[in-house]
Amino acid sequence: MTSDSIENLSTESRTFAPSPEFTAQANAQAGLYGEADKDRLAFWDQQAEALIWEKKWDKTLEWESPYAKWFVGGKLNTTVSALDRHVTEGHGGRIAFHFEGEPGDTRTISYAQLLTDVSKAANALTSIGINAGDRVAIYMPLIPEAVVAMLACARIGAIHSVVFGGFSADALLSRIQDADAKLVITADGGFRKGAAFALKPAVDEALKGETNVAQVLVVQRTGQETAWVEGRDLWWHDVVDPQHSTHTPEYFDSEHPLFILYTSGTTAKPKGIFHTTAGYLTQVAYTHKVVFDIKPKTDVYWCTADVGWITGHSYMVYGPLINGATQVIYEGTPDTPHKGRMFEIIEKYGVTILYTAPTLIRTWMKWGDEFPNQFNLSSLRLLGSVGEPINPEAWIWYRHVIGGGNCPIVDTWWQTETGAIMISPLPGVTATKPGSAMKPIPGISAKVVDDKGVPVPNGHGGFLILDQPWPSMLRGVWGEDERYKETYWSRFPGIYFAGDGAKLDEDGAIWLMGRVDDVMNVSGHRISTTEVESALVSHEAVAEAAVVGAADPLTGQGIVAFVILRGGVEHADGDVLIKELRNHVAKEIGAIAKPRQIMVVNELPKTRSGKIMRRLLKDVAENRAVGDATTLADPNVMKLISEGLKSSKDED
Repeated sequence: MTSDSIENLSTESRTFAPSPEFTAQANAQAGLYGEADKDRLAFWDQQAEALIWEKKWDKTLEWESPYAKWFVGGKLNTTVSALDRHVTEGHGGRIAFHFEGEPGDTRTISYAQLLTDVSKAANALTSIGINAGDRVAIYMPLIPEAVVAMLACARIGAIHSVVFGGFSADALLSRIQDADAKLVITADGGFRKGAAFALKPAVDEALKGETNVAQVLVVQRTGQETAWVEGRDLWWHDVVDPQHSTHTPEYFDSEHPLFILYTSGTTAKPKGIFHTTAGYLTQVAYTHKVVFDIKPKTDVYWCTADVGWITGHSYMVYGPLINGATQVIYEGTPDTPHKGRMFEIIEKYGVTILYTAPTLIRTWMKWGDEFPNQFNLSSLRLLGSVGEPINPEAWIWYRHVIGGGNCPIVDTWWQTETGAIMISPLPGVTATKPGSAMKPIPGISAKVVDDKGVPVPNGHGGFLILDQPWPSMLRGVWGEDERYKETYWSRFPGIYFAGDGAKLDEDGAIWLMGRVDDVMNVSGHRISTTEVESALVSHEAVAEAAVVGAADPLTGQGIVAFVILRGGVEHADGDVLIKELRNHVAKEIGAIAKPRQIMVVNELPKTRSGKIMRRLLKDVAENRAVGDATTLADPNVMKLISEGLKSSKDED
């Protein structure tokens, strides 16, 4: 029995160094680490120069744990850094977005056009009574107007709260109420899985609750019939299109609130993570530049996230636009009208940098190599991964099949709360290991510590903490100060605890092991669900796996795994296969990690953003009634899992 906070069981010895050609042209050079270590605040001062300032700051950081203020006394306008400056510098003709609608409609939007669109929308918001500091809820499909709405709010100093378009009316209402929004911006609907879906009815339903929403601004996307409340509802084209095409920006304090974004917590009530302006923009612009090696003149960058999530905020809207990038936005699902749709888009626009989630990568693996192989993906030069730890097998597949064996992979760790990337390889510097986020980026201090907050030596596991303030850090939980302190700062006093487990390998590289509440305690050994899932997926028969710890009278918790088999793998010899899988995990990690039970299923319960809902699987594993499944992309999945289990109890 070791004294590790989390067992460090599996190992990975393969490394991939950047090519000399990539290193020679990279934005980030190895010297950045030393520069940041020498004088961290001077380093961040330098990064802040990437923004356009109306008034420079007087002081880099004021830190009274757990409250930070960055670039104190500075004044700026977010959209001047993201839009006006490119037009002023003569790049107005550069394409900001290639938009691809699911039905195949397209739009090409230049920086000059985007500035005009945002200016008109800013004038429109002012004309209907929205002022600096007001909260605006945005509930939209992934269309250019969603980005315009965010930027228009930022331009006038209103605080946007984007709610993912897949959330229910109840979820939307709770977020509107918590932020006390005055306005909702939505659309009649969007296109998904080959059909129009409605969004406006969810807004109408939500607003039956008690709110201070005075108006609803509606973009016409699908043209479907839309119920209308006279005096409250306004068509976007009626209000925005006639506005003047220029808007004089106002400048705001560095710490002016930029947005609230809700994330789930351990309680039913979502947490309103709130971010301010200058520090957030500094870190998203810097990380986008050095982690993705962006070359604005030549790159076509595609972050596949929705604006409803922090990844869409930081790496589709603010970071890339400040850096003058050309981007792709795709409205629809990866398999509409065929499973090669996203590869088709990469070929069509010559995408050079792709940033996506391990869930999607594993889905592509499950579908088979024939889909990516139908398209020319040779334009790609860098691949990124975000959202959860990526297992080594998916990493290798991503590199070889999507990246043609020669694209560096940046596996990034960060959270809604951190605002921007915190741990990641630098693509021209780091020799990467499949499945590891490697080490904190220059300017960031992250450590792996034990129960007492003491850093663990290499080869050991523990809790991931951040022990120095960083520019893009959350400034609180909206309206819930005590919750902010309790959730993030109480486990280790004065230190931010992310809620994630991690381990250091023998070389000191960081391996993320998922939430500590996704850590199972089996006979006193703390084992990460991520490691067991990774071991299962490394078996040639398995496409995807989800693992939970279920109550066990003998061991405290038993490991229960749910697996999806790869296409063409027969279920017929299920018992033989399940035994093989259990032994495979024992071989990969150790007998302690052998699943008590393995269930072969056709689908896993996932939210619309692709996260696996392990608590629902835990309900099944512990023979309980399945809890609330309303946020699932397909609510029928749990019924199918509960009915069609093919399981094997531990016989040895």
